[in-house]
Order: sequence, then structure tokens, then C-alpha cells
Amino acid sequence: MTRSSDTAPDLHHITRDAILQSALGIAAFDGWTADSFAAAVKESGVDAGLAHLACPREELDLIIHWSNQMDAEAEKAILDKDIADMKVRDRVTFCVLARLEAIGSNEEAARRARARLLLPDAVIESASLVWNSCDTVWRAIGDQSTDFNFYSKRAILSGVYGSTLSVWLGESDPEKPRAREFLDHRIENVMQFEKAKWQFRKATANLPDLGSILGKMRYGFGPRV
Repeated sequence: MTRSSDTAPDLHHITRDAILQSALGIAAFDGWTADSFAAAVKESGVDAGLAHLACPREELDLIIHWSNQMDAEAEKAILDKDIADMKVRDRVTFCVLARLEAIGSNEEAARRARARLLLPDAVIESASLVWNSCDTVWRAIGDQSTDFNFYSKRAILSGVYGSTLSVWLGESDPEKPRAREFLDHRIENVMQFEKAKWQFRKATANLPDLGSILGKMRYGFGPRV
């Protein structure tokens, strides 16, 4: 016999999917609010009690679900494309564009979602969603870093993605030429930074460890003989 706790996560996911289909159209006009969430629940035919179990924070949980859904769509698009022979910058560009293109025709809902995520109660979620999207990109590319690079890559790409998203949503041309050019420039800046960082490491590889030297200066070089 299957326990209800085993099926709850799947049921909640299905419930969010159903509400989201109605919410995207409503939010595009009315924004992401408690009222628009209630309207989406009613339009979707989902039981109100089940809706609040699946989305206890109502519209905020629905935005998070939508972002995760777009991350999954972008990951699939990336995995379906042979990017192994691409240069790193081309791979990053393709993957960021895949995430942006996952928005599809729901740009107004996305603009309204960004406005909702700027409210004080969503600050942590807003940063977390951008981080998760960039983590999806790096993992799809095949990044296996586990040290400081793991965090620096995602932090840097978060800045690139977040700023490009603003340009993307502000451009009416469906081909997004300005946003694509902006993305190219931002990624070029990142590549130059990475190149400079690599050159610095190479140049200082055989030099004494400055951190160790400073530590000894602070705590002493050991007993005198």
C-alpha cells in the first residue's frame, strides 16, 4: 500500500502545474498577488485547500515553481544540443540564452514576477532563484568544480544573467538583438577576468605563499635558537 506521504510531493507538483497554467495569463495583467493566485486557483478548478497545501505562500511559491520549471526546460534544451566542441564562452552564451528563451511568450508575466520578487519578503528567494538558474547552466555545461571556483563561477554568472534578463524583458523585438549583444559583451568581460586570473596564478605559482608569510609575521616565526 502506498503511503500518502509518498505521493504528496508529486501531487503538489501536479497541483502547482495546474494553477500555473491559469496564473501566467492572469499575472500578466494583474501581477502576482494573493488575489491573482486565488483567481488562478478558481480558474484552474483546483480545490482551494489542496492549492494552499501545495503553495502555502501562494503566488510566491508559484513563481518559484515556474522558475524551477524553466530551469528544467533550459537544461533539457542544453542537453539536447551537442555543445562539447564549443568554446567555453560559446557554451555559456548558448546556455544562458536557453534559460532566457524558456520564458517564451510569458514575458509580461516574467516582468511582473521580477517586480514581485523585489518585495522585502522575497529577497532571499529572488537571489536563490538566480543562483539556481546559473547552477543549472554550469552543471549542464559539465562543470565539476568543488572548490572556490564552484561559488565564484555561479556568483559571476548570476550578475551576467540577472543584468541580461533585465535587457531581455525590456526589449520588444522578438529576436532580442540588443539583449544578445549585451550578453556577448558581459561574457567577454567575464572571459577577460578569468584570463587575467589564470595569468596571475601562473605568474605567482613559484612565489612564496603570501598568506603563510603574513601569518608567521602575526604569530611569530617560531622560537629563536
